[in-house]
Amino acid sequence: MDQLIPIASKLQDVLGAVGQNTTLELPQIVVVGGQSSGKSSVLEGLVGRSFLPRGTGIVTRRPLVLQLYNTRTADTAGSSEEDSYENLDPNSADSSSEWGEFLHMPGRKFHSFQQIREEIVRETDRMTGGNKGISNNPINLKIYSPNVLALTVVDLPGMTKVPVGDQPDNIEEQIHDMILHFISNPNAIILAVTAANTDIANSDALQLAKAADPYGNRTIGVLTKLDLMDPGTDASEVLHNKLIPLRRGYIGVVNRGQKDINADLSIREGLKKEEEFFRVHQVYSQRTLITKCGTKTLAKCLNNILMHHIRECLPEVKNRISSMMTDVQQELEALGNPSQHSRSSLGGTLLGLLSKFATNYSSIIDGRGGELNNGANTKNLALVELFGGARINYIFTEIFSTSLMQVGPFDGLTDDEIRTTITNANGTRRALFVPEISFDILVRRQIARLEQPGIQCVDLVYEELQRIASQSEPKELTRFPFLKDRMVEVVSNLLKRCMQPTQMMVSNLVKIELAYINTSHPDFIGGSRAVANLMNRREHEGNRNSGTETPNSSASGFYNQDGEDGGGDRTPYDGNGGIMNFIFRGGKSPPKERPHGQGGPPTVVHLPQVPDTMKQTDVPPTDRELTEMQVIKSLIESYFRVVRKNFIDMVPKTIMFFLVNHVKDAMQNELVSELYREAEIGGLMKEAEDVAQRRTTCVEMRDLLGKALEIVNEVRDYNTFNQVE
Repeated sequence: MDQLIPIASKLQDVLGAVGQNTTLELPQIVVVGGQSSGKSSVLEGLVGRSFLPRGTGIVTRRPLVLQLYNTRTADTAGSSEEDSYENLDPNSADSSSEWGEFLHMPGRKFHSFQQIREEIVRETDRMTGGNKGISNNPINLKIYSPNVLALTVVDLPGMTKVPVGDQPDNIEEQIHDMILHFISNPNAIILAVTAANTDIANSDALQLAKAADPYGNRTIGVLTKLDLMDPGTDASEVLHNKLIPLRRGYIGVVNRGQKDINADLSIREGLKKEEEFFRVHQVYSQRTLITKCGTKTLAKCLNNILMHHIRECLPEVKNRISSMMTDVQQELEALGNPSQHSRSSLGGTLLGLLSKFATNYSSIIDGRGGELNNGANTKNLALVELFGGARINYIFTEIFSTSLMQVGPFDGLTDDEIRTTITNANGTRRALFVPEISFDILVRRQIARLEQPGIQCVDLVYEELQRIASQSEPKELTRFPFLKDRMVEVVSNLLKRCMQPTQMMVSNLVKIELAYINTSHPDFIGGSRAVANLMNRREHEGNRNSGTETPNSSASGFYNQDGEDGGGDRTPYDGNGGIMNFIFRGGKSPPKERPHGQGGPPTVVHLPQVPDTMKQTDVPPTDRELTEMQVIKSLIESYFRVVRKNFIDMVPKTIMFFLVNHVKDAMQNELVSELYREAEIGGLMKEAEDVAQRRTTCVEMRDLLGKALEIVNEVRDYNTFNQVE
């Protein structure tokens, strides 16, 4: 994979320099197989380093998660590419270029791969003991080298059937679950390793791979120990993908045997020995099979898969880079060129900024968009939320109008208060009809409650106009902090000046309604209709309850309510009643005379003391009082609805005329008259101290992003089939 390393590394480097969480995640390579099938040897051949424990029986007893990090620098990245397998010597220990680090030993670097192997053994024994025990707790190892590809490889324990040593009885189930946990990752490439001198139909690796990858999109079959097959036999049918077909096929390899390892045979010599074996073999040297044999062929296959994965990531990476390039270019344009010292040029720039701000302000209010200054959300703001004039309309319709429609005509007004007000309005004598002054007093009190919501609506729109002002600032304004501060001050003063008459006008709307109670309004129910509706309702309720009572019987009952024969001398207008009492039988019955005493001197009549506070709530209301309250409530409800409807309609119009439209129309004249002054231009147009540094940073970022796009195109055009075997 040495030819993929420089391209992927350059892409990783430039993406790391760009930042913004733009990374290239390569797939994991997970090696699975039966016990002593050669998994660790295959893994070492791919990495190019001998660092894994060796021996007979179950050697890998804990998962080894190996993370490879490429340390290639810009200087070495451009050097000539040689075969990485030839450059890797397991006995070398170049502390300046290659080292390993364990997660359980943070901060310590292992520059000898022999020490790495010994530490893997010690850490395995520490967790599992020295008698073949296993554990699913992984060993995490990081290797830093300029000759590796930045990816993750995983070496797992081999499948076994019979427990030995300290292994539990369910050893097969534990290893099965452990392997499935790693190969179920959709970003994992499965190397299903099977020894060629065994029956492939019984391959545990293929069985597990099929369970996790039923379509075989990420499974490669690897046949090891081809050199140990019985004489006269070969694995040609398996390599031709005839027995158990895999979508990505099979590749045969010959690893270093235990004798070679004991003889300290290097990986480079082992690869040469493997190449010689396939070259002279009677079957594997055939043209149809030679391309399916060898560790280099396996590396080439993985190379193609990794490059395909990189190409799948390219559209997203390229879109991110292009988006960042656009943002950087816009910021660079906003920072502009270094300011000229000519007053005329500075004055022209100042006028342009003021005009642009006023245009943006007006456009945002009118819904034409404008150039929003809202950071990273600028492009998508109009798609995800309301802004500008739409927010003001939302205040009018969804906040102000909805809230006022929920205000009831009798909120804060009790029946006892209505009863007392009616009685007080009668003065020294009981009125023949419901006193109109009581309706006037009560309805004014309820109408006055509308003023505060109207003032609050003005405050909400004022805050929204301030929000729009912050969104209307041109990006170029970031260069001139003094101008920005003065512009904010001028806009704030303009809004405050317009807010006071707006609030006053909203208050006047309520005062106008209070100045004249228009009982002739066409939408007002009026007294006669209120009484008629009440009589109809009572008649309907009376007929429904008794079925016999009529208005005549009610009136006749009034005449005889005392049960005396002399009732013919009384009229409906006698006593404390009046015509309302005649209609609704609401008067109080006069107290009956006490029986005359038999003989004795006449008694003296004494009146009770007048109470300091007189309240009607101490006595239950009579029918007449209940009727009067119902009539008054009907009138108040009708007139309050008329006034509320007018108020809901007039407040938004008032705010638009006195505040929103006035500010929008006067904005540019206000800014020019307050800021465009000859003596102040130099101070206002002074750049911030960090502008020069930000401009330099943007130029560097633009160049870096340009290089990133070139590398993306290089990877896109990379031909994975032009690799040297």
